[in-house]
Amino acid sequence: MAGRIRRDDIDEVRSRMSIVDVVSDHVTLKSAGVGSLKGLCPFHDERTPSFHVRPAIGRYHCFGCGEDGDVIGFVMAMDHTSFTETVERFAAQLGVTLRYEDGGAPQIEAGSRLRLLDASKAAAEFFQAQLLTPAAEPGQRFLGERGFDLDAARRFGVGFAPQSYDALRSHLRGQGFTDDEQLRAGLLSEGQRGPYDRFRGRLVWPIRDVTGATVGFGARKLLDDDQGPKYLNTPETTIYHKSQVLYGLDLAKRDISKSREAVIVEGYTDVMACHLAGVTTAIATCGTSFGVDHIKVLRRVLGDVSTSDTTALGRVVFTFDPDEAGQKAASRAFAEEQRFAAQTFVAVAPDGLDPCDLRLQRGDDAVRRLIETRRPMFEFMLRRVVDAFDLETVEGRVQATRAAAPVLATIRDRALAEGYQRQVSGWLGVEPRDVHRALQAWRAQQGRQSQQGQAGRPGQGGQQGSGRPATGQAPAEQGEPRVTMQQLPRDPATILEREAIVAMLQQGALVPEPLRARGAMAHVGDASLRIVRDGILAELDFIAASGFSERVAAVVPPPIAPLVRELAIAPMVAGPRGVEASVRGVVVSLILRDILREKAELLGQLYRLREGDPAAARRLTTRIDELDAERARMEEQR
Repeated sequence: MAGRIRRDDIDEVRSRMSIVDVVSDHVTLKSAGVGSLKGLCPFHDERTPSFHVRPAIGRYHCFGCGEDGDVIGFVMAMDHTSFTETVERFAAQLGVTLRYEDGGAPQIEAGSRLRLLDASKAAAEFFQAQLLTPAAEPGQRFLGERGFDLDAARRFGVGFAPQSYDALRSHLRGQGFTDDEQLRAGLLSEGQRGPYDRFRGRLVWPIRDVTGATVGFGARKLLDDDQGPKYLNTPETTIYHKSQVLYGLDLAKRDISKSREAVIVEGYTDVMACHLAGVTTAIATCGTSFGVDHIKVLRRVLGDVSTSDTTALGRVVFTFDPDEAGQKAASRAFAEEQRFAAQTFVAVAPDGLDPCDLRLQRGDDAVRRLIETRRPMFEFMLRRVVDAFDLETVEGRVQATRAAAPVLATIRDRALAEGYQRQVSGWLGVEPRDVHRALQAWRAQQGRQSQQGQAGRPGQGGQQGSGRPATGQAPAEQGEPRVTMQQLPRDPATILEREAIVAMLQQGALVPEPLRARGAMAHVGDASLRIVRDGILAELDFIAASGFSERVAAVVPPPIAPLVRELAIAPMVAGPRGVEASVRGVVVSLILRDILREKAELLGQLYRLREGDPAAARRLTTRIDELDAERARMEEQR
């Protein structure tokens, strides 16, 4: 058994791993103020970004769902790895030699996620090497016939699985991987006589996750005597979930993020053809239809946020074959279209060619033109619905009008919806009011059906299936409730207190030394923020050191610690004079408010002071003069 990793080695790994680089493998991050980046949260579905990363302190926090942690915690949450496994993985990337307590040594647990990833990586290397052997001639010929040379194969990691029941198994066993690990990685299948190679006599594409780690394979049939399906993929495993993986995303993610555009194609060779033709944002699903989980992954990389500025919206372009399967795929994609904030489009190649065949027959320019001549998804679907009817007859036009209503009803943008209603009326040769009337009739019908459905449900008044009591209130959490920023009042006084504390937590080194203690002792009205202020005062000697916010989080009561971490990562906007001036200014403002508060109290005491106590009156007057002098000094530091 491995001993515990030494704390100073863990700290070194944590400090050297860039949380921005790690998170950016999953989320497109953009500036969110001073020292803060934001993007769509990978832990819950959202349309506006609430996930923030603070590179300076190496932490992330989501103001939507509350997820919080450092770079190690992020990978543990995303990849479902243990703490030790994650640290060892980072150390291997950094070239750091870990030391273990009690004389232990690193030992990766058999069958762990990291072992399965290593087995898949070794299998990919084996397949790639096999593509260069004489036995791989059918695979080489297949690639050549589709316009791909060996350089293209290397770029996408394409390989060849030998026509053998144990070639891969024996190779991986020689590298220390057990049959059980190979089975769990989806590399072997279990037969009556024991495990055997799952992929045999096939061209193989490695399927990688967004970080570039090989998690599975897609294999294309080549030989006539192969009785299996045309494409055979890795089964569902601990590391491979086909509903959450997009082929080519590891190669396309940078360009998708930069261009705010993603192109969805239908196969591995289509992805290759698009990339080689210059459409480097192409990706594809892996043996399944494009679904909800795919959208969640893509939206985070696309930076797909809601905005009223249509010019800032991203673009998602779907390519479909014109055959029946392609039309069904289009319908499924349209059903999920509303999940995107981005504008959605459809591109259908002439003569029913997919991108691979289009490139082969007409060249790279034709592939690029295919994407450039895309049509809006709504226009495509409405045209498809309308064209299903005989528009030369009155009956056909009436039926087409009614059939278009459900599509029109899904358009959220009012101006866009009215424009498409006019367009449909033009296609059909009917009055716009006829289309509008059909839309209203459809909505009324849906409303009646909804009411009938609710009437038949038991327990009216409660929230069925919500997991909450009938009152609609969330059940109380066990233990003391955690305090978060969302619970803070939004009045100007509390906002000033919050901004000053944010400045001291995040940029304490920029607070001039004479102001640090004064700011940390200033009056704070909000009870929760007052506890955070006390924590800052307790750790004031370390305000300019790295990890200051974590020191504060460690000394405050546990229910307040989440609030400290939120404040330590909250966006902070610099004024026109820069970060240092903004930090100094907000702390001075808190001090000035404290000075005015104390002066007002003293003036009240002086007013109420009875005559005959001149000594007390002089003490109060002296203190008021001191406050006026301090106020003048503070005003100069703004």
